[in-house]
Amino acid sequence: MKTRKGFVLRSLGREYILVAEGLEVTDANKMLSLNESAAFLWKAVEGKEFDTDTLINLLMEEYGISREVAEKDVTPLLQIWKNAAVITD
Repeated sequence: MKTRKGFVLRSLGREYILVAEGLEVTDANKMLSLNESAAFLWKAVEGKEFDTDTLINLLMEEYGISREVAEKDVTPLLQIWKNAAVITD
């Protein structure tokens, strides 16, 4: 997987918004709200190839959580990112 070009992460206080900008994105009205851990993951993999295990390992290292907890967080997050078309397979 890879993040799609044209999406910019913006900080709004303690929340983050992923905003479509630039010519690479056909739907420039798209915005996606991210919590702190999702924003951390986005920053870590932005513009790079990654897979599910990459995200799980990043969460485990950053937050000191178990693999099971990290998987429970990553699985729905990836589905949200896929549905919003902010990542490619």
